Amino acid sequence: MLPMGHASAHHDYPVARRVLDCVGRETDLKRIGFILKPENIESHQLLAELVPWVRQRGHQVVVSDEDRVAVEGVVIVPRARLGSEIDLAVVLGGDGTMLGASAQVSDNSVPVLGINLGRLGFLTPFDPAQAHDALEAAIAGELTTSERMRLAVTYRATDHPPVTRVGLNDVVIHQGSMARLIELETRLDGELVARYRADGLIVATPTGSTAYNLAAGGPIIEPGQAALTLTPICAHSLTSRPLVVAGESTLTVTLDGDSFGVVLTVDGQWAHSFLPGDVLEIAAAEKSLVVFNSEKRYFDILREKLHWGARPDRSLEDVARSERTRRGQ
Repeated sequence: MLPMGHASAHHDYPVARRVLDCVGRETDLKRIGFILKPENIESHQLLAELVPWVRQRGHQVVVSDEDRVAVEGVVIVPRARLGSEIDLAVVLGGDGTMLGASAQVSDNSVPVLGINLGRLGFLTPFDPAQAHDALEAAIAGELTTSERMRLAVTYRATDHPPVTRVGLNDVVIHQGSMARLIELETRLDGELVARYRADGLIVATPTGSTAYNLAAGGPIIEPGQAALTLTPICAHSLTSRPLVVAGESTLTVTLDGDSFGVVLTVDGQWAHSFLPGDVLEIAAAEKSLVVFNSEKRYFDILREKLHWGARPDRSLEDVARSERTRRGQ
């Protein structure tokens, strides 16, 4: 069994709780859904190992028809129905796979267990070797869960009905294929924030703060905080700095009349042209993504993934071992 996950020692997160509070009694967790990294052999191999184990314990295995699974004993449902057909989701992939999973299951409040088959794994904290123990602990209610804020992005064009997309990481407005500056006006709850002349703008959740936002020089925000980052991309001003604003606010973005060829993307998985006269509204989505926590704390993961504190005479494992000793683990 894996030990129960921990909340931060410095913050009392109201969103952290046992999985039983989120999905009901343990006996209700009958339908286990699996979401696989696309075209990845390792994810299919791990699924083939887990399916017999899950079915022997009396649970049903459900997968999306888009994953093209050829494993005996699984129930295949349309991708659009996966969230309503399962009680718990297991992601076999990386952070990109988790972004897709968020879109499939968050509206149904299905908790997600992330098994990392990618590179960084900020959202998929369990290693493949931990898959059986992690899943057993999740089903038994022995892991905590936490909620990850999502963004509701509404695009209002001058000649089309509004379109709303929901993202877990970020909204990016950029200059498309042409290397030229664009001009953006941003307002927070109607109040002017800034007019940016830049290659683009990133609006990120705390979860997305370690993605493109981090690469562009934006701040890292600890998950569980109700906040958004506004990070200009290569701003044509030394005083245009990243901002952190309240997550309950509504951000409105418009384009200057001379900016053309601009593209907006949500989580890098949905894209649309953005024209002068159009309006983009960004606010917190009604439903968050519920994820299972590992025994690693957030700053343990940051040190490991970003190599904080690494030096020639002391490995990251030495740092982690020292911290575990300090905690009495």
